[in-house]
Amino acid sequence: MKARITIMLIALLVGFNFGFAQQDEECMNNLSIFNSYVKSKKYDDAYEPWTLVRNKCPKFNRAIYAYGDDILEHKIENSTGADQLAFIKDLMLLYDQAREHFPSKYPLGEVLNDKAELAYKYQKELNMSKEQIYNMFDEAYTKDKANFTSPKGLYTYFSLMVDLYDEGKKTAQQMFDKYDDVTEIIEDITNKYTVELNKLVEKEEAGQPLSKRDKQIKRRNTSTINAFENQIIPSMDKKLGDRANCEVLVPLYEKDFEENKENTVWLQRAMNRMYAKGCKEDPLFLKLVEQKNSIKPTADTAFYLYLLTDEQKYFDQTIELETDPIRKAKLFKKLADDQKAKGRYGSARRYYNEALKLNPSDGSPYLSIAAMYAKSANSCGSDNFSKRAVFWLAASTAERAGRVDGRLKKTAAQNAASYRASAPTKAEIFQKGNAGQPLNVGCWINITITVPKI
Repeated sequence: MKARITIMLIALLVGFNFGFAQQDEECMNNLSIFNSYVKSKKYDDAYEPWTLVRNKCPKFNRAIYAYGDDILEHKIENSTGADQLAFIKDLMLLYDQAREHFPSKYPLGEVLNDKAELAYKYQKELNMSKEQIYNMFDEAYTKDKANFTSPKGLYTYFSLMVDLYDEGKKTAQQMFDKYDDVTEIIEDITNKYTVELNKLVEKEEAGQPLSKRDKQIKRRNTSTINAFENQIIPSMDKKLGDRANCEVLVPLYEKDFEENKENTVWLQRAMNRMYAKGCKEDPLFLKLVEQKNSIKPTADTAFYLYLLTDEQKYFDQTIELETDPIRKAKLFKKLADDQKAKGRYGSARRYYNEALKLNPSDGSPYLSIAAMYAKSANSCGSDNFSKRAVFWLAASTAERAGRVDGRLKKTAAQNAASYRASAPTKAEIFQKGNAGQPLNVGCWINITITVPKI
């Protein structure tokens, strides 16, 4: 009987990679029972056998903590008053016990974040202040930043900082510092996932099929990057709002400049924020950039100097100083955006293509290139047909963005459809009599396309 139960549990719980060091038959039986109930979402029925195993054999199996989370969350959501408060506190305890008994599976930063998120959700029931909950998130940041990676937790951490600033409990500098702290964590996470994603995109572009695991990694990485870049960062910027406009930043940094003029981190963050908020026309921005460049030149300072002076030497320095491929790709994209805004489409495309070489899983440069093609249609053809033929090129370029970047599939498809609607019709191709033939698109584009067959 004992052997049969053991085999059954191995089959049921193989995903937990557990060992059976404590061969207690009662715990074994109850583990099987609560596992079955949880899988059927019968959490109330699972509670008693789960409690028995948790109390008697706390090291027996990681399912105690993985499934215990589901059981107690159900209890919390379906209770009120003193009972609900007791279940909330018990879930807090369970997080600590999970780390105590399975430390390699429950990193400190992750556990501290889970406790802080729970406290935030039930702030009223726990009678906790925003400052107390902020300090819980701050403990995760200060004690184990490497494992403090929850998108929801990171946003809440920063959001609470803004609330405390509004209440006069934190300074503007503390708020801006926390924004930078959180965005640096996010950049580290997304860069790591992007590197993995780029390998898979390069594999696909070479015509090699992705394995099942490859596809899982691609979905996970794409989803995570999307959550941070298209949800969390924009939400943080929205929360920050006008608290970080030029009218606030300039006097703050002017006041603190002398005290921090040898502090390279402060200088870097100050100039980055001023650039991000459109304050680069203020003399203070140049002052910050030149000071930082005189102490510790970086790709960022060189980039800003290039924007301010348009001198080639600073562009060359930008590319030379940046060694990280993902950051370099972002710099190329910034340079391309700047050239595009100035109407220098040829150089903009060149920089976008450099960004794509370094970061092929970011499809946004393709969308920018497609937009430049579409905008140039009237000036890159000898007659109405060849001018409108540019939209075929714009459409195919936009479609490529969706192929390499899952986050852009919908946008890429919409853009491509819009461009194709402006291209010559089948009737016009028939009238022209050049279906399937090459057609050169002139001016700065200088690409030969093939007229679609009809």
